[in-house]
Amino acid sequence: MTDAGATFDPATFLPDDLIERIRERAPIHDRDNTFPEQDLQELREAGYLSILVPAERGGAGLGLAEAAILQQRLATAAPATALAINMHLVWTGVAKVFSDRGVTGLEFVQDGAVAGEVFAFGISEGGNDLVLFGSDTDAVPTGDGGYSFTGTKIFTSLAPVWTRLGLHGLDTTSPDAPKLVFAFVDRTDAVVTGDDWDTLGMRATQSRTTRLHGATADAAHVVRRIDPGPNPDPIVFGIFSVFEILLASVYTGIARRALDLAVQTAHTRRSKKSGAAYSQDPDIRWRIADMALAYDALPPQIAALARDVDEAADNGARWFTLLSGLKHRAITMAKHVVDQAMLVAGGGSYFSSNELSRLYRDVLAGAFHPSDPESAHATAASAWLGPLDS
Repeated sequence: MTDAGATFDPATFLPDDLIERIRERAPIHDRDNTFPEQDLQELREAGYLSILVPAERGGAGLGLAEAAILQQRLATAAPATALAINMHLVWTGVAKVFSDRGVTGLEFVQDGAVAGEVFAFGISEGGNDLVLFGSDTDAVPTGDGGYSFTGTKIFTSLAPVWTRLGLHGLDTTSPDAPKLVFAFVDRTDAVVTGDDWDTLGMRATQSRTTRLHGATADAAHVVRRIDPGPNPDPIVFGIFSVFEILLASVYTGIARRALDLAVQTAHTRRSKKSGAAYSQDPDIRWRIADMALAYDALPPQIAALARDVDEAADNGARWFTLLSGLKHRAITMAKHVVDQAMLVAGGGSYFSSNELSRLYRDVLAGAFHPSDPESAHATAASAWLGPLDS
């Protein structure tokens, strides 16, 4: 927790009127399959892109614990906007993990965020279940400390607006190869963004396919060269910890909005049979209580684990189980809560114009983010039972 956390008020960074404007625009971007340019502009003007940058570098100086609360709040207004901004905050969060631990190399991310730059996350590749531990993208040394990247990245959120893309690739040609290379490239003609984002939900993220044709990162923007596979390097921990916690935050925010809508509905709908509000129906009361019991477990878990990252707690080998488990529980909980909210709201929620219908589609995207259920369970099994016999 930072000093700012002692008097932290989410409305300072995401005022109610801003939240309402973002909420009003969300169904339009979902319907039209467009990126929320105005949301981004207002968030940039509010200093939101630099909330995780230390105050001495011009940012808000918040910790991951505060950012997680803010992302939950933003997701109650527009899940897709929150998810898109998440990917920028991942890189500023990794930069914070570095600086908090005395690791240099990502100061340009912090300075860029303060200047209004937008950093996108180019790690996911089709069929690559190694994720952070491997890459199908070729990383070729340029001879001056830089690298040229050729390959295809998928689910690149912020595709229409990013200014720098953080990515990884595999160097197979250097004398010490193979090495995974983490670096940042600018938007140039060597980076081709597809127009292929037409999905069931989270449409406003515009997480399009990105094809790299020799996109170059200069030496100053090559952040790390590490061995492939599980690795204790700060880049792996930084990405995994910030990504999983902020992802869990977005989907927990979706659950909160669904719960609030269900409560609203229960108070406003009335039974034709009894004349009483649905809030007096024992079955509806049980269903909403079930939603609340599931939801209430997640914000404290997110806060505790985010605080551990902020305070550089030593969770040792348990870190990856804790982080993947948090993401898995948040996604499972959010899907359950939205399902229940749909039933409370009744047939009206089945119409695409209903906000719950959009939340129902948006929440489904959670299953496709790493760590997926298989990976989370495998990680937990290894932690508690030991590795599989070879």
